[in-house]
Amino acid sequence: MRPIRVLTWHVHGNYLLYLSRARVEFVLPVDPAPGPGYGGRGTTFPFGPNVVEVPAAEVRRERLDCVLFQTRQNYETDQYDVLSPDQRRLPRAYLQHDPPWADPVNERHWFDDPGGLLVHVTPFNALMWDAGRTPARVIDHGVFVPAGARYTGELARGVVVINHLRTRGRRLGADVFDQLRAEVPLELVGMDAGSMGGTGEVFPPDLPTFVARYRFFLNPIRWTSLGLAVIEAMMVGLPVVGLATTELVTVIRSGESGFLDTDPAGLVGPMRALLADPGEARRLGENARRYARDRFGIDRFARDWEETFAILTGRRPGRSLAVPVPAAVGGV
Repeated sequence: MRPIRVLTWHVHGNYLLYLSRARVEFVLPVDPAPGPGYGGRGTTFPFGPNVVEVPAAEVRRERLDCVLFQTRQNYETDQYDVLSPDQRRLPRAYLQHDPPWADPVNERHWFDDPGGLLVHVTPFNALMWDAGRTPARVIDHGVFVPAGARYTGELARGVVVINHLRTRGRRLGADVFDQLRAEVPLELVGMDAGSMGGTGEVFPPDLPTFVARYRFFLNPIRWTSLGLAVIEAMMVGLPVVGLATTELVTVIRSGESGFLDTDPAGLVGPMRALLADPGEARRLGENARRYARDRFGIDRFARDWEETFAILTGRRPGRSLAVPVPAAVGGV
């Protein structure tokens, strides 16, 4: 039986890598002209043979079973540029990566399609978006980390992983980061981190091993989805410190797997305590790792997506073509 073939765009490399664990073939349109989503497989992530590239101009001749939109442009513009009229009538889903940005409770989602499916990555996001008449479901994140990536905490500093923090401002917590690094040693990692005195970007597949050396992971973001970097840090055994907002409040328990507070000043004492007591940091980090393995396991994530595509298309998933994950990945 041939695999279910899903047309999507390369929007979020880490997420696409984890999504490709599903027993589904993902077709990525490629266009040499610059444009988000048309870069194909790229060279950053170790995709398996179930992630294939097709020139954008040739997609309309491909046999497809489903379309997965991931951005508003995918839905409102790209589908008309890439898909044939028949392909635009295929089963379709929209993967919404973020909470609403314009209005936290009243924003109506533009994927207004009673025949489609709106997929959220956290229950919080689903709560805040107005899906209108469109059916919606939540598929919790799933991640894996390199088998050798395990917490050491050898660096008595906290680590923050955010791209373009300076230009993304208050929503991503640039001011909170500045406030807290005046109180405790913090290292900023990510694109353009150098503009705020950070260390710059780390090759994404290497990030879990890189952050494992720090004493704790700090998430200063006010309003966001649940970042994959947070979950990856938990998977290697870092305690997480952050603002008690969005989905993070269901993931971290203060005093058990990290510390949360709505007042940034309330996080200074716990962070100093973790810096002073490596054993306590390791204990909290191990609790975080167990929770992450239970909730965000890659096998559950792949099954949830396989089930979703099967419901949408009426077809069963085929055999796995993804690159095998070593047995020890995610910890034992």
